[in-house]
Amino acid sequence: MTGRNQTIIAYFFLQGLPIEPEQQNLFYVLFLAMYLTTVLGNLLIIMLIHLDSHLHTPMYFFLSNLSFSDLCFSSVTMPKLLQNMQSRVPSIPYAGCLAQMYFFLFFADLESFLLVAMAYDRYVAICSPLHYTTIMSPKLCVSLVVLSWVLTTLHALLHTLLMARLCFCADNKIPHFFCDMSALLKLSCSDTRVNELVIFIMGGLILVIPFVLIIMSYARIVSSILKVPSARGICKAFSTCGSHLSVVSLFYGTVIGLYLCPSADNSTVKEMVMAMMYTVVTPMLNPFIYSLRNRDMKGAVGRVFLKKKTSFSV
Repeated sequence: MTGRNQTIIAYFFLQGLPIEPEQQNLFYVLFLAMYLTTVLGNLLIIMLIHLDSHLHTPMYFFLSNLSFSDLCFSSVTMPKLLQNMQSRVPSIPYAGCLAQMYFFLFFADLESFLLVAMAYDRYVAICSPLHYTTIMSPKLCVSLVVLSWVLTTLHALLHTLLMARLCFCADNKIPHFFCDMSALLKLSCSDTRVNELVIFIMGGLILVIPFVLIIMSYARIVSSILKVPSARGICKAFSTCGSHLSVVSLFYGTVIGLYLCPSADNSTVKEMVMAMMYTVVTPMLNPFIYSLRNRDMKGAVGRVFLKKKTSFSV
């Protein structure tokens, strides 16, 4: 540790998004609408899967967990962002900052693992349909979700404990809209080489490997479909895989670009825009991409709400 004076930091100040004062209310309404869309869309999916027995399948079991993860992931940062946009002193306690970082990492990692599980489920369903029920047993599905929760807990805890050991000097202004790990490392007056090494190594395991597995799964799916040529089937497969891969690429591309391949040319504004893409946009799009536009979910909406309407009329 260096010999210079250390200051105990009780609060951090989140500088937030670089928005002009006259545009503050406009962006507040926009972000609030996006957050409410995320919350309502994911809650609707969770409710439909829980209430409709037709959706009690491995794919929708993973999807309900993904919706829960998206809901929580967005709720880690968005409420604080909205509060700070209306506050003259956008501060967050030191402990609150570490807690936000922990849950941010936890739900981001959980989403990564669940996307892999969903890609594997689709791979088995399309490439080995006759063995689907045997392979994707309830025991395997629950085990994959439990394993995801355990691994994400350990990974998020590791980074949080490493961050807690660092010292922070007089500068407590975070040039971000949440307690981003990279932004906090830049403020620290301690040696951060261990933290950076762990980010690089664990990031490769938690992000790059799942991303590669997802791409491989969809590549095998496309290859399997092309072996049995059918214009309708090919169009449907490419439509589904294309939309899924676009969200996956948006999520992994921005995260990998920010944390594993940081560029010296990246400005703070650019980094915040990239962070908005995977913390706000992706959780909002997932309900539409993965479920609300497919036939099963539309049928579930009709069955659940029609049943409710009938029961009320009786």
